[in-house]
Amino acid sequence: MTRFPILIYAAGMGTRMAHLTQDRPKPMVPVAGKPLIDHALALVHASGVTGVCVMNLHYMGDQLRHHLSDQDVTFSDESDLLRETGGGLRHAMPLLGGSPVMTLNSDAVWSGPNPLQILADAWDDTMQALLLTVPRSQALGHSGQGDFLIGPDGKLTRGPDEVYTGVQIVRTDALAGIKGDVFSTNVLWDKIAQDGGLHGISYSGRWCDVGQPSSIIVAEHMLQEHADV
Repeated sequence: MTRFPILIYAAGMGTRMAHLTQDRPKPMVPVAGKPLIDHALALVHASGVTGVCVMNLHYMGDQLRHHLSDQDVTFSDESDLLRETGGGLRHAMPLLGGSPVMTLNSDAVWSGPNPLQILADAWDDTMQALLLTVPRSQALGHSGQGDFLIGPDGKLTRGPDEVYTGVQIVRTDALAGIKGDVFSTNVLWDKIAQDGGLHGISYSGRWCDVGQPSSIIVAEHMLQEHADV
């Protein structure tokens, strides 16, 4: 079984969470009785498809270090500069130790099969990137249009149908050619798409983006409904 190094994104400022992140980083905001970061790590542990686990830190990172002091997590320190998703991935590469890499956003919860396992099972070594998306009708707490269309060949193009969930497997070779320290993974995806290597798979369950206070109640209802099934 292929095991992927994983980067968990936990460095964001969490400004949309308003008062909830005045005294804590967003991954420490509780949902259904435990911090968001614990939900993310539960997915990692249950999947069985990850190797080294790295988490990037910026805003109030010491709280996460303390909370996870008994976990087998290596921290990528971005306290000097918040690098966004692409820059954060490149900064963490010496700790991740190889490519391809799996990444996971820490500000979402899931109802359905383990998304990391789904992605790992669908990975093909001919791919440059495989993104997990979800239909807009199954994306809770999310406003606006989707991000991608999935073609019949599984390749992604920009479009409104599918929402990116924050989970991917991606080869990191092209990161070296991107200028600047601060950039989104969108820059990397565009490079990969030009070569026809950007693929996607649609998630069958439900996903909730916990990016603002009102999304917490939505997420908790979703988790409760899943538990009641």
